[in-house]
Amino acid sequence: MQKSRIFLFCFFSIGRMDVAGRDVTRWLRLLLRKEGTDLHRTSEFEIVREIKEKACYLATNVVKEEANENDKLIYPLPDGSRLEIGASRFRAPEVLFRPELIGEEWPGIAQLVNDSIRKCDMDVRKTLYGSIILSGGSTLFQGFGDRLLSEMRRLSPQDTKVRITAPQVGGCGVANKFIFFSSRVKTERLYSTWIGGSILASLDTFRKLWVSKKEYEDEGKKILHRKFF
Repeated sequence: MQKSRIFLFCFFSIGRMDVAGRDVTRWLRLLLRKEGTDLHRTSEFEIVREIKEKACYLATNVVKEEANENDKLIYPLPDGSRLEIGASRFRAPEVLFRPELIGEEWPGIAQLVNDSIRKCDMDVRKTLYGSIILSGGSTLFQGFGDRLLSEMRRLSPQDTKVRITAPQVGGCGVANKFIFFSSRVKTERLYSTWIGGSILASLDTFRKLWVSKKEYEDEGKKILHRKFF
């Protein structure tokens, strides 16, 4: 007899924090200004976003990275000039794990994941610690998986096996402190949420989840919880 695996969804354990990619971009712009590069115009915000996506990374050991003051990267700008970027490269995405850096009181992403798992029944926690999947644009930072793994090992109970899974992503790299770009980029992780929604919407059974205008007018947002949760 073929065995089937049954997965239960603990909707009550879902967590969120209102700190995301745009906050990292704003923080990076401020850090670059402190380093002597002022990109304050609205049109230059897009440049800062590209710098974030192509040059920033998450440090596994922040203290060690802070000690490397002379480790800087040369980043080519659209006008042909070159920008020298220092510690801003890892300080900017650090807000995902330490939102207090920008004055936010949300728990960091690692704490959020750990809290979510601990809200579930003890019988499934071991499985959840070993089944963490990265999804979304902000997980694409170089070193994100390693940093999250390090934090989760620290937060999880002793002898707990933590496993993090994520599609591999190409796109850019660093050689001799100069950044270079590749056209070969895997987008599964970036668009995985949209892809999942697209697959769900294509199923015949999805019709049962449709909410009509009349249903919403009669019940309001309660209809969403009744049908989806």
